[in-house]
Amino acid sequence: MKALIIYGSTTGNTEEMANIVKNGLEEAGAETEMKEVTDAQPEDLTGDHDLVLLGCPAYGDEENELQEDFEEYYDQMNGIKLDGKSFAVFAPGDSSYQYFCGSVDILEEKLAALGGKIVQEGLRIDGDPGEYEAETIEWAESVISVLK
Repeated sequence: MKALIIYGSTTGNTEEMANIVKNGLEEAGAETEMKEVTDAQPEDLTGDHDLVLLGCPAYGDEENELQEDFEEYYDQMNGIKLDGKSFAVFAPGDSSYQYFCGSVDILEEKLAALGGKIVQEGLRIDGDPGEYEAETIEWAESVISVLK
């Protein structure tokens, strides 16, 4: 089982969460690669990985927004055919905002519209990812178990 994690991080929370997800995937037996979204290409979504996970923090109180590094990548995804490829999405956020981890919804909708298959409900963490390490690892392991 090969997995790819593509993440964007401004404050470091999403990077920390991506590392925890990576640990969970590897504990479940997956060979895992990580890329910052600024180093990723849209074609990475169609590569030889069995699973692709996207991690994007949530922004915006007035409207649902993606993290700035993810905005360009999101637009570059247009026209990519995902043909049933397996995906899962995660995000740290702040539940005091109207759109708590809304980036999960934005990305899941886009992936589905491009033909991707969302294999697990997106993981939304309120606050510091380190405080939710066990839950995050459990989520990552459950994503892998769905594919086995």
